[in-house]
Amino acid sequence: MTADWVVGHVDGHHVLYRQGEVVFENGEIIFVGHGFAGEVARRRDYDLALLAPGFIDLDALSDLDTTILSFDNHPSWRKGRAWPKSYMEAGPYEMYSLDELVFQKRHAFARLIRNGITTALPIASLYYRAWGETYDEFTGAAQAAEELGLRVYLGPAYRTGNPFVVAPDHIELHFDEERGFKGLADAISFCKSFEGKAQGLVRTMLAPDRIETCTAQLLRRTAAAGADLDVPVRLHCAQGEFERDTVRRLHDMTSIEWLASLDFMSERTLLPHGIFVSPSRHIPGPGRDLEMIRDAGAAIVHCPLVSARFGDGLESFTRYRELGLRLGLGTDTSPPDMLLNLQIGLLVCRLADRDVTSCRAEHYFDAATLGGADALGRSDLGRLAPGCRADIVVWDLAGPDIGQVIDPIQTLMISATGRDVRSVVIDGRFVMEERELPGMDFAAEARRAQKQFEGLVSRYPDRTFGHPTVSEIFSAAYPVIPQPE
Repeated sequence: MTADWVVGHVDGHHVLYRQGEVVFENGEIIFVGHGFAGEVARRRDYDLALLAPGFIDLDALSDLDTTILSFDNHPSWRKGRAWPKSYMEAGPYEMYSLDELVFQKRHAFARLIRNGITTALPIASLYYRAWGETYDEFTGAAQAAEELGLRVYLGPAYRTGNPFVVAPDHIELHFDEERGFKGLADAISFCKSFEGKAQGLVRTMLAPDRIETCTAQLLRRTAAAGADLDVPVRLHCAQGEFERDTVRRLHDMTSIEWLASLDFMSERTLLPHGIFVSPSRHIPGPGRDLEMIRDAGAAIVHCPLVSARFGDGLESFTRYRELGLRLGLGTDTSPPDMLLNLQIGLLVCRLADRDVTSCRAEHYFDAATLGGADALGRSDLGRLAPGCRADIVVWDLAGPDIGQVIDPIQTLMISATGRDVRSVVIDGRFVMEERELPGMDFAAEARRAQKQFEGLVSRYPDRTFGHPTVSEIFSAAYPVIPQPE
């Protein structure tokens, strides 16, 4: 593969080759640079394009677009994002069939590829689930990933607790520890069955849900299982006021202090979102949360877009970097446009720091490639260098809206989107060429996704406090005038 620009990797850092070349065979890169002297079976020249390592999404949306339901609809307790007591006592039910759950994974995986994401750790909402995710649906997810050619780390999410609304603006927690232990047991079984499947494209992880929905014993057992299986362990924490206040009330600690007291954190630990830490505007006063994360070797999964949508973000991405924290990136919302996350993250950092020089394009690009690979312990991912897996994204720099190119990384950050991904190679296989994925009819997929999504929305009153109508739960930007009958 050749192009006007290639992101290579030399002495631990990305470099840019003009009119560069990338050569791979049997899924492994054997040459990056200029003047390959060997024979090649097939040559592809992409001209005005950038060949770059694929993005690593440590918190990849594998759901339909539920973000739109919360974007302008608040507060969450009134809008179905916490179960009312009546729904919980009646017995929560699965709002999607197994077939629908597998479809949403496949649909989401295809969208990840189209946005230049070559390694993904899926995440989906548990609000519409009976409790947690299941072994069977992730069996289907593994099959979908293998068919599409996406590199994934899979594991069903589980929890021991669930928040529920008992009165306006009053949320309590219901715990069912045995149910959580069963979820962990199923997740361990999944790891043992699927680790390394699909010629290594399918790996596994443990995914306990949000920290406030986990008991100490569940987290201890999870950490022990993660060490025994040697798989990543991802836990959403330090992300919101309800979590902060709940953990403080139950344990008289910050979320990070509590994890440290349980010996939960290690080099396998992935922590989205890392915002509500001490000391910060969210948790003032003395504290060493960030230092404890760093010293344990855990990684923060930074999700700039979803945080900014709700008026929040890291106090300073630059400060986190300078402290020596391991930082990766996640999309955690729709669209799964990692490049948009890089752009938003960079802008938010400069605004927070009030300093245009505090953060540069390459800092975020590194986090989405090298940072993600480091968080997974994968020195063979996130870079284009001999011996690494051939996970390559072709970015089109010839589009009419891209503009002129001096530096291709800065150009991506200024004027490109995920829609400018032209082709994608994963493990040496061309999984997308010229925006087309084999066997995928995106128009038909979009229609099916919309119908499934509308079915979910129609059930929202069941699990919303007071059981209002759908129109009362979800607002419209402007009055909607229906078509006359």
